[in-house]
Amino acid sequence: MAAVVLAATRLLRGSRAWGRPRLRRFSGGGAGARVPLSRPLPGAPTPVFATVDGQEEFETRVTTLENGLRVASQNKFGQFCTVGILINSGSRYEAKYLSGIAHFLEKLAFSSTSRFDSRDEILLTLEKHGGICDCQTSRDTTMYAVSADSKGLDTVVGLLADVVLHPRLTDEEIEMARMAIQFELEDLNMRPDPEPLLTEMIHEAAYRENTVGLHRFCPTENIAKIDREMLHSYLRNYYSPERMVLAGVGVEHGHLVECARKHLLGTQPAWGSPAAVAVDRSVAQYTGGVVKLERDMSNVSLGPAPFPELTHIMIGLESCSFLEGDFIPFAVLNMMMGGGGSFSAGGPGKGMFTRLYLNVLNRHHWMYNATAYHHSYEDTGLLCIHASADPRQVREMVEIITKEFISMAGTVDVVELERAKTQLMSMLMMNLESRPVIFEDVGRQVLATRSRKLPHELCALIRNVKSEDIRRVASKMLRRKPAVAALGDLADLPSYEHIQAALSSRDGRLPRTYRLFR
Repeated sequence: MAAVVLAATRLLRGSRAWGRPRLRRFSGGGAGARVPLSRPLPGAPTPVFATVDGQEEFETRVTTLENGLRVASQNKFGQFCTVGILINSGSRYEAKYLSGIAHFLEKLAFSSTSRFDSRDEILLTLEKHGGICDCQTSRDTTMYAVSADSKGLDTVVGLLADVVLHPRLTDEEIEMARMAIQFELEDLNMRPDPEPLLTEMIHEAAYRENTVGLHRFCPTENIAKIDREMLHSYLRNYYSPERMVLAGVGVEHGHLVECARKHLLGTQPAWGSPAAVAVDRSVAQYTGGVVKLERDMSNVSLGPAPFPELTHIMIGLESCSFLEGDFIPFAVLNMMMGGGGSFSAGGPGKGMFTRLYLNVLNRHHWMYNATAYHHSYEDTGLLCIHASADPRQVREMVEIITKEFISMAGTVDVVELERAKTQLMSMLMMNLESRPVIFEDVGRQVLATRSRKLPHELCALIRNVKSEDIRRVASKMLRRKPAVAALGDLADLPSYEHIQAALSSRDGRLPRTYRLFR
């Protein structure tokens, strides 16, 4: 028995047998076993590593065609590519039209064209190359995009050109778009998450009846009024080559330019002349103001159990455009404020150490949400805080938010600033690992500036942000009138004048009100 135990002990400890060290079965011999990991193994081939050839700063290539259309591309190795057309159009350009045209065009995208008789035929063509398609509109940009096998690039660009420049816009398709928009508006008003509706309201309050303050969603009263003639009138002005960018990720630039010349140069669009005649070049005018929507939120629910009745408030102040140097400090400030819902889990990456968590949600258990948002456009920007609470505590909630706005211009802790900058860089780099996100970044930057800042350039700008920059941009922002959006039971909502006074004070407190009768 003792002999068996001794043998097992030697086996487990790798003991020496016959006075010599035991070598592992797969080792390279006695000499190899003694080579430290910091040195290459003797006899092993020399590894070859990828190197940067000095062309990294030029990896996003841009070519402008004779008709003014820009072609932008970036290499990303792999079997698939993302290609699309981005257009400088959207709801901000609808001042001379009925609101909702851009919303209609989004629903009508990838419908029948001069070459394809139906949406199904378009989808079947894309399926041959493993492709999917999508169209999205915002206040200032319309984007048609396709992800497919890179070998089908010519087919994809030809399809995109046909979808953008030669849509049929039949009566049946327009009627289907009306139904889709009607359903979306009903869903917008019924969904428990009020953020999309509040975003619409805060823009309406901040830019009263101009540019980015115009309705992004088609108003109910305009659904039946928008027809093919009106859509063609809008397309004639805003779907012109000089307002477009053909962007591609995962494609060879020369091939993309060749396809663009073949399908997008010298093409006569379905609406006739390709020359724009009445383009709205209005600059956004920040007005400030308040938009209120009284609504019973007591029966909002995703299931049989109702949500707590909440009142939602969003307060915003003008920041800056994404073309200005202060855009990066504002982005860091927005990340530093952070926030989220009261029911969240995670660590620093989930925003748990941002100001709106530490100063608001962790200290005031009755608040259900406190989140910062930053919307930025080519001529303006808007920094907002959205908060939700029981209707009986609306006044206290508003005062907490105004105090947070005032504290932005105060002392900035070095640790929280570095954390916010690191989190912003991390978010930037992680998002840019996705091919569709790279495509959108390339397209939007080239559409706005005719060039693209690469991630390492943006990270360098983020690292250079100092606490003085945060205080400076916050102080400048606080000198503007606020924009306020309110949704729910608003009986205890402070007046706009009181909110403005709180944001002009030193401590952010609302003026005291006294009631003779309670």
